[in-house]
Parts: sequence; C-alpha cells; structure tokens
Amino acid sequence: MTHYILAIDQGTTSSRAILFDEKGARVGQSQQEFPQIFPDDGWVEHDPEDIWLSTLAVCRSVLKDTGIDAQAIATIGITNQRETTILWDTETGEPVYNAIVWQDRRTSAFCQSLNDQGLSEKVQEKTGLLIDPYFSATKIRWILDNVDGAREKAQAGRLAFGTVDSFLLWRLTNGKSHKTDATNAARTMAFNIHKQEWDDELIEQLGIGDVLFPEVMDCSADFGVIDAAWLGAEIPVNGIAGDQQAALVGQACFAPGMVKSTYGTGCFMILNTGDKAIRSEHKLLTTVGYRINGKVTYALEGSIFVAGAAIQWLRDGLKLFADAKETQSLATQALNDDSVYLVPAFTGLGAPYWDPDARGAMIGLTRDTGVADIVSAGLRSVCYQTRDLVGAMAQDGATFSSLRVDGGMVINDVMVQFLSDLLEITVERPCVTETTALGAAFLAGLQVGLYQSLDEIEALWEADKCFEPAMEKGTGDKLYQGWQKAVDRVRTRD
Repeated sequence: MTHYILAIDQGTTSSRAILFDEKGARVGQSQQEFPQIFPDDGWVEHDPEDIWLSTLAVCRSVLKDTGIDAQAIATIGITNQRETTILWDTETGEPVYNAIVWQDRRTSAFCQSLNDQGLSEKVQEKTGLLIDPYFSATKIRWILDNVDGAREKAQAGRLAFGTVDSFLLWRLTNGKSHKTDATNAARTMAFNIHKQEWDDELIEQLGIGDVLFPEVMDCSADFGVIDAAWLGAEIPVNGIAGDQQAALVGQACFAPGMVKSTYGTGCFMILNTGDKAIRSEHKLLTTVGYRINGKVTYALEGSIFVAGAAIQWLRDGLKLFADAKETQSLATQALNDDSVYLVPAFTGLGAPYWDPDARGAMIGLTRDTGVADIVSAGLRSVCYQTRDLVGAMAQDGATFSSLRVDGGMVINDVMVQFLSDLLEITVERPCVTETTALGAAFLAGLQVGLYQSLDEIEALWEADKCFEPAMEKGTGDKLYQGWQKAVDRVRTRD
C-alpha cells in the first residue's frame, strides 16, 4: 500500500498543496494566489481569511485532481511564510486585524527606539536576531496598540498569537490545537533559542505579555488532528517548519557546513552549523535550523526581502511580460545588461544591510535600454544579493564549495548560471525544486515512521543539474562592484 503525505505550503503570494508519495515523488499539486494588501508605504498585509480559504481550496483540489481519498493520507506537514503575524479571538476564532506580513516595515520607529534603549545586545544574545520590523514581536505590539479592543481582549485572556502555521493549525483542528514548532518560534524575537522556550523577560519588555503564545514543539511532532469536515477524514499533522528551514530539510543539508538558498518571494540562505549557535559579527541571523527528538540543529541565515517579488513586480507592476517563464529568453536578449542595476529595496534592505527605510532604484539606464535589459537586471539583482550574503558568511568564517538552490526562480537556467559565475562555486539544483513542501513532508513522515532517519531522507535527494562557473575571471568582481555602488545610492544608514 502506498502511503501519501500532504504538504501544505502557505507562502507570501500563494498557497499550495502538494501530495508526495513516501519516496518523495510529487503525485499532485494545486496552487492559488491571493491578494496582497498595501495600506501605506512599506506596509504589507494579508487577509487571514484569504490565507485560510486558499489553503483549504488547494488541499481539496489536489485530492480531487489526483483522485486520492483523504483516508489514504498518512500525515500532513505544514510549511509557511515566517514572521507573518496573526492575532485572533479564541472564543470566535476571528482575527482582530489583518495578518501583518514579514515584509512589513511599519514598526521601524519602534525598533529604533528599542535599539536606542540598548536592547540590541540582549535580543541578539537570547534570540540570535537583530532588532528589526521583520520579526513578529513588534508586529504583535503594533496590533495591541492600534486595534480597538485588542489589548482588552488580550488582558481578558482571549487573544491568541500565532505565525501562519499556528493559525492554520487552529483552524484545521477547530481550535483544539494552539502549537508551533521551534523554527517558527525562533523568528518571533520573543523565543530564547538556547533555552528553547519563550523568553518572559523580552516578552514583558516588549509589552506583549498578555497574548496567548503557542506551545513550542519539535519540527516532527504530534501537532493535532484535522477535523474530518475539512478534507473528508481525520488526518494527523506531524510536521511543521518555517519555509526556509523546511527547505533546509528538503535539500538534505543535514551536515554542518552544508548550505542552501531558496528563491521565492524573498531569498534566504541558510548554513547548517550543527549543535553550535554561531553568533554573527556581520549582521547575519543565528537561528534554529530544525529540532528533532529534542535535539537542536542551529543555522546561520541571511535574509533578502525581495527576490521573486522583483520579477512579480516587473510582470504585474511594469507589465514587461505576461509570464515569468518569459524571463529566461528575455535575459538572453539583453544588450547592455552589464550597466543596468535594479536594487529591489521595495520594503527596505535585509541582510547584511538591515536598512528598513531604503527604497528601490534602477541605475545605469541609457537611451538604448530595453525591456530585456531591465528583466536581466531583475534576475541579476537576486544573484548580487546572494553574493552579499556569501560575503558576510565568509567574514564569519564559513567556507563552502557548493550551494544547493531551490524555489520557483531556479527553473531559470540563465539566472542559476549567472549565480554560479558570480559566486565562483558549483550550484546544485535538485530534481524537486519546491523543497519547502518536500521538507515539510519529510518531517511529517519521520514522525509517523515512513522514514526511520535523516540518513534515509538524505538518500532520496537527487540533483537535476549542476552549474559550474564559466565566466571569465574578474568579470564577476567587476559586475559586483557596480552592484555595490548602486546599493550605496539607496542606503539611508550604515
């Protein structure tokens, strides 16, 4: 009998459900985009009901399309956009405000005030994070301070906080389970990654002590059972991880020193550092890679806020092409792509700059600049930002000869080849590029015994194509210097 695993991949711009068999092969997939809400400059929100309804729709759709009965699904894994913050009434299950998305920068002034109070050292020491609007804690504070009745509900013990995984779990179990995993908890700026518990001191200092925080579990655990009304059968949820950590698992980066980079809405590079929580001196984040059987594997992470979102903007905002698949052929037609730089700081700059007030720019335009040049610049911007992260990791002592990549953007051979050229290392693309969902499936399968060990999961990883550096020596360095000059034009702080 074939055992199936349903992976819910709730992302920033779409929700997906992917059905895997126990060998990690994709059996079926359904995806649905949902609206992005931009109420003000640097603000990004989602309607939590859009998140919920799109997730439910794709789960039902993949079962219908594949003809597989819900009773044949052994387990469910959930992976999600991280840091995105939802507060909901525990009596009604209704959110008190829209989900404030990880990209949102509205708490920039509050974060600066925390830095001015001298809290940065304590926050980094306990959480591995820098004080930034990116993380959940200041978003919680904003909702409590700005939404009528929110703080009163919190003080009455009726207001639950969760990242998207917790919110979906609550809905799927009809309020029976309020849990998260260690990787999502580690992105809130309220979780002590060394003690592996919510940090009461930080929570009180941030003024968010009245909300109900979820119970923190291993990534492979018994999170609850979804109600039969949703998919036609009761199915256990046994795996949860934030999308980037799920990709680390899906890429089988289980040995210290292995590194992966995921190219979705943003770009996130994670280096496995084993049982050592290495503190970065170059503005990277120390975080939880995964926690299994109570054992924590730590990681060093660089976060880029805009990667695929830049291509989405070129498509939907500037309407330069109708389908992202066109970018590969357009990039090969670029004439002056060595001089045009797109700095996609639409919601500020992430690592290693951490400049929430920076904004995007296009540099080096000439009279003969065309659509192909701009598209090429958009693709290359992702690679330049990756080199920023590689440089910071190298300064922190990391060395690696290859990089595993995944996410929707890496089907573009032109982009991945330029990445290899620019970094001057081998870039490996796996057969399954949607490794966030695969990682969630592996974690769930591990808990129910479909996999006996991480070694068994590692044996399932397979490369689709390896890209080797082919650019003339020195050319990449010259191009990167142009990128650094372009970035300097938009930065608002050192």
